[in-house]
Amino acid sequence: MTVSPPLGMLVELTHRCPLQCGYCSNPLELLKADRELATQQWKAAFAQAAELGVRQAHLSGGEPTLRPELEELVACLSDHGIYTNLITAAVTLDRDRLFALRDHGLDHVQISFQGAKAETTELVGRYRGAHEKKRAVASWVREAGLPVTINAPIHRLNIHEVPDFVALALELDAERLEIANVQYYGWAYLNRASLLPDYEAVMAQVDYVAQIRAELLGRLNIDFVTPDYYADYPKPCMGGWAADAFVLAPDGTMLPCHAAQSIDGLSFHRVTDRPLREIWEDSESFNRFRGTDWLPEPCRSCDRKEIDFGGCRCQAFALTGDAAATDPGCMHSPHHAALRELPAPKEMQPRKIGRAVERA
Repeated sequence: MTVSPPLGMLVELTHRCPLQCGYCSNPLELLKADRELATQQWKAAFAQAAELGVRQAHLSGGEPTLRPELEELVACLSDHGIYTNLITAAVTLDRDRLFALRDHGLDHVQISFQGAKAETTELVGRYRGAHEKKRAVASWVREAGLPVTINAPIHRLNIHEVPDFVALALELDAERLEIANVQYYGWAYLNRASLLPDYEAVMAQVDYVAQIRAELLGRLNIDFVTPDYYADYPKPCMGGWAADAFVLAPDGTMLPCHAAQSIDGLSFHRVTDRPLREIWEDSESFNRFRGTDWLPEPCRSCDRKEIDFGGCRCQAFALTGDAAATDPGCMHSPHHAALRELPAPKEMQPRKIGRAVERA
């Protein structure tokens, strides 16, 4: 199989974060700071990524601003001609540092809001004063002349606020609003019984988003991440498993998608141990679910196979125990009806790592 070069990469600089969001998709076994790549190791990986063809880097975590050398990493990516997007909870970011990041080459900022209202943001993220700090950072981003995206992870606790998220994005002069129904991996999977909204609420959200998208066309770009558990067909995994992007975990492990390490039987390499190009093109884990030749029935005979490539391998494994099975998000999967058969909601388990991070 001819392997095309990747266009983008999600760079998880750290798993550390001052928030404790129960919907987090990071793995349950979070990496502490002493396992994170050093600055020079990240820069070497970025140089290899640029040589391979990567043109976009999404700097995430955890909270990427907890890396003190973030400006140096942004400058390295910029020097290699790679577009940089900072994905941040914003509560640890001050104005001076934001402008310094811009001056080092930062191209875009994406701010995650746990709620459209202050009480919801603090309830979900468990961080006092978070909402107003996020609003302030969004205004600094616009002052710095950078585009801003508002990310709204949607679940049972805030799905009623979708219209308020739209109003918030317009008020903050955002270019883009991502209404991202929670994907159930990692901590989100652990808490899915408490996070999954009612069917009626989801359908009302779908109708509203379709209407408001049309009304705001040309004024606000609204991306909508479909709720897997209520869909008829699955989404492609990052455009297809290892098709045009990859993930770098904080320790340098290179992954085809965010939750790939949750699949038993697959092993992944670190960019400090093998060249990035070799991992992308030749590693068994990256080639395991590439393309469509591996697909089982009914996927192999489906006329959608070049659209969704069988759906999400991590979701298939989590819900069926078989990463090669038809994604239960598909109506043709024998497991499709079981998606909503969840236990009664219980208190969410907050995401934590090591010692608490000092709050700004």
